[in-house]
Amino acid sequence: MKTWFVVAAIVVGLVAFGATQDATAKDTGLIFVSNEKSHSIMVIDPKSFTVVQEIKTSRRPRDMKFNRAHTRLYVACGDDDVIDVIDLEKMAVVDSIPTGPSPEVLYFSPDEKIIYVSNEEDSSLSVIDVEQRIVLEEIATGAEPEGVVTSEDGKIAYVTSEVADMVHVIDTVGRFVVDNIIVGTRPRRFALTPDGKELWVSAELSGEVYIIDRESLEIVHVISFLPPGFRAVDVTPVELKISRDGKTAFVTLGRANHMAYVNVETREIEDYVLVGRRAWGITANGDESLLYVANGLSDDVTVIDNKTRKAIRSIPVGRVPYTVVVDS
Repeated sequence: MKTWFVVAAIVVGLVAFGATQDATAKDTGLIFVSNEKSHSIMVIDPKSFTVVQEIKTSRRPRDMKFNRAHTRLYVACGDDDVIDVIDLEKMAVVDSIPTGPSPEVLYFSPDEKIIYVSNEEDSSLSVIDVEQRIVLEEIATGAEPEGVVTSEDGKIAYVTSEVADMVHVIDTVGRFVVDNIIVGTRPRRFALTPDGKELWVSAELSGEVYIIDRESLEIVHVISFLPPGFRAVDVTPVELKISRDGKTAFVTLGRANHMAYVNVETREIEDYVLVGRRAWGITANGDESLLYVANGLSDDVTVIDNKTRKAIRSIPVGRVPYTVVVDS
């Protein structure tokens, strides 16, 4: 396994050497999992489904994003108020960018010159210059902001406030809030439909997903979840992703220990899949044949076959896994 990993690292380095901001992903298929209590990122081999490396980070790593070239992985570390930067050739932290208090979710501007990061304990969205490594501005939000996503042109940012039960609509040029949308209790994460028409928002404590029309900024539908054998109070959706063809949404249901398949067009729940305890983060591999779900209370990642919609493997990772991403 060590020999395999050295070879993989060399290949990664050769690709990264000539990469530009417009380069395609290296497509190693490696799976990266942040662990809040282990203060590390676990790297999983997609063929053997085993952990091949542990990358130590600052305290409490949570959300993670690749740069477009997939040469670096940016990790929001909530207890040290930094974004750690992992060099994917070295498989090590090579830089740390200061943020506001308790950074949780980060998102790049389209040109990757700016990082927007929600600061859970400061009720703000930090605007960070990536090259200079400085906070350019703090935009006030409701209490405990979390989810962050921008429009395709980068001119609008959407931010959830868990305490205010709002989605803030922010003008990123003027850097001020232009609208607030009331949603369900404790909104967490976003997904944009590929056609750009809808913004999906998970509401953890009301057990729902809200669908917002991006042109009118009106709520057009609300989806409620209830897997078999669970009470409504157990259903706490957090992460959601939409397939590249725009047909299916994948939603983790937190304490209900399931993820849900939702038909994007009809809004109907098609399937529930039993996973680990407190299903949190979710992502797909490159061809979307597999889903990976990070389970915060069972300290593992569930692998789901997307064709059969069955869980096929559980991979032990660190303590309290939070986010899972794939290099593809």
